[in-house]
Amino acid sequence: MGARVFKVLDSSAFLLSSTPLILLLTLSELSSGYEASVPWSTQSLPEKENQLTESGPRAADDPQAKAILDQLAAAGITRPATVADVRKAYLFYPKLSGTPEHVFHIEDRQIPGPAGNVTVRVYTPGSTSGLPILVFFHGGGFVAGNLDTYDNPLRSVANRCECIVVSVAYRLAPEDKYPAAPEDAYAATKWVADHAGSIGGDPRRIAVGGDGAGGNLAAVVTLMARERGSPHLVFQVLIYPMLDASTMRPSWFTESDAPTVTREVKHSLLSTYLPIAANLGDPFISPIRAQTLKNLPPALVIAYGGDDPMRIEEEEYARRLNEDGVEAKVSVYPNAVHGFFLMAGDLAAGKHCIDEVATALRNTFSGTSRAMP
Repeated sequence: MGARVFKVLDSSAFLLSSTPLILLLTLSELSSGYEASVPWSTQSLPEKENQLTESGPRAADDPQAKAILDQLAAAGITRPATVADVRKAYLFYPKLSGTPEHVFHIEDRQIPGPAGNVTVRVYTPGSTSGLPILVFFHGGGFVAGNLDTYDNPLRSVANRCECIVVSVAYRLAPEDKYPAAPEDAYAATKWVADHAGSIGGDPRRIAVGGDGAGGNLAAVVTLMARERGSPHLVFQVLIYPMLDASTMRPSWFTESDAPTVTREVKHSLLSTYLPIAANLGDPFISPIRAQTLKNLPPALVIAYGGDDPMRIEEEEYARRLNEDGVEAKVSVYPNAVHGFFLMAGDLAAGKHCIDEVATALRNTFSGTSRAMP
């Protein structure tokens, strides 16, 4: 009722390169036992509900954004469609993230996962115990990205929010296909909740977050935690998340010339991430297909405008969260460059995004009851 709703987009790419694969996935989606009747709409939310926040300048008027696009074009990574292309892009993005901030303590750990150990990096901003925790999943289309790629922005989030950040190196495709990534993400989150005290954290103040593919994983982990009964999560930060594996909404056709994420790019990576018999209606693949979003943690969804084919599904997700009684805010950065969370060194929108995420987390954590000492 009093929930706030805003807007959203995604940046992780995906793809189904062959016609038989597209047909098989489509048929499996239509035969899904999950709710497939979520209304697809090209209309924005009613203005009284859609309290849109636009953050940052439009790329067309922003010399910083134009310079970023020029750099991406020069590096040959404007529309990375193959695994090699995406991995090349995620080696390049950290060059745009600025000077790393000093953090009180940073430690890499090995924690148990469903198929062996999972590496996590723990950022601790101070010596105080009982700090709140953000479990973060990096982007990269489920095929790229690592702990080093996201080191700079997560240092900044830890310092600004004054929270512990646990960055998770989940398994990647094509070496490990679905459900490897979400199961690793859930296992890491469960471990953090069960061992919060051992890293100086508060088990009652745990949030999840991620960008692109990591935003998908964060949303999926909240569904898993609800279905499996734990852990208790107080917030979710979804930075241009992929929420629907389908590309049948009109925006995927009208925004076919997007400078980064296109229908073809999404199909290409999706075919790498998902087994051939995957069901696109599975909520652990497409969170928007969950039958209900009730009893999920409040959400901040970061989106960007311009050529954004995923904007519609993100608006729809925020609307459904609101309808199911979950507070959801979507903050839109008009025409920002995909991956801008990683580009705070060269892009003002990246700096603003880090500050906005840290502020939302800090406000949530400060209003949440702490664990007893």
